[in-house]
Amino acid sequence: MAYSVRELLARLIKCEAGGEGENGMKGVASVIMNRVNVAAGEYLRTGQGDVRKVIFQAGQFDCATSVLSGVANPQTIWASPPEQIHYDIADWAIAGNRLYTVGESLWYFNPFLPGCPNEFPFNGSGTFQVSVVNHCFYNPTALYYKTR
Repeated sequence: MAYSVRELLARLIKCEAGGEGENGMKGVASVIMNRVNVAAGEYLRTGQGDVRKVIFQAGQFDCATSVLSGVANPQTIWASPPEQIHYDIADWAIAGNRLYTVGESLWYFNPFLPGCPNEFPFNGSGTFQVSVVNHCFYNPTALYYKTR
């Protein structure tokens, strides 16, 4: 059985940021929906405004793949069902809400170090916007909009 968009988003929120509190989870949901709604660049081409395509784009979300570096991934969207808070945040994001502090961020990651690098991805297509709990969030630069 295929999961609904709401279910997929709730599962990804839980897997990617379940331990980050409400704002951390909302930040992740905001990035996903920013990619769905982006006006240009790689994510418009690959995602085409489709939540499923955004979530399952190769190499983007570790939680959406069952194998990482040739080893079974124990932490996936299939491994742990979401709770009500994850559905609530998915509904919040699908309704058009965004965590204002993440702005137009298209990327996030946990550097597992104090502080966030100024650029991510490291090709210069994203610039640091804000840190929310353990994740760093990045807005697209002009270079991103040149990606195809």
